[in-house]
Amino acid sequence: MNMKSVHKRFSAEFFISAWDLIEKKKLTKAEKERMIHLAHASLCHWLERMDCTDQNLSIGYWQLSRVYSIAGEAENAIKYAEICRDHSDKEGVENVFLGYAYEALARAFNGAGEAEKTDVYLSKAKAIAELLGKDDKDQLLKDLGSI
Repeated sequence: MNMKSVHKRFSAEFFISAWDLIEKKKLTKAEKERMIHLAHASLCHWLERMDCTDQNLSIGYWQLSRVYSIAGEAENAIKYAEICRDHSDKEGVENVFLGYAYEALARAFNGAGEAEKTDVYLSKAKAIAELLGKDDKDQLLKDLGSI
C-alpha cells in the first residue's frame, strides 16, 4: 500500500471511528480520549493528502471542536472551532460549512459558560441556515437545538 492510499484510507476511517463515538450517548473517560485521538489522526492524514481542500479542513477542525466539546475541554473546543471558521469562510467552501463553524463556536462557548458569545454564534448559524436547502437547513437547526 502506498502512502497516498494510506492517507486516503485513514483520513476517512479515523473520521468515521471518531464519529461513532460522538454518537454514543455516554462515553467513558477512555472513550473520550480515544475519540480525541481519532479526530486528530483523521485530520493529520487529511493534511498529508494532495486533494485536501479548505472544505475538508473545515470538516476536520469541526470534528476536533466537537470531540473537545463532548470531552468537556472548552478551551480546545474554542481553539478548533475558530480554526474551523477560518477554513469555512473561504472562497469555494459551501455555506453549510460556515453554518457548522458557527455551530461549533456556539457549542464551544456554551461549554465554556460564555452565554453572550454562545448567543452571537447561534444567531450567525441560524442566519446561515436560512440560506441553505431544506435538508441542510433542517439538520443544522436540529444540531443547533442540541446546544
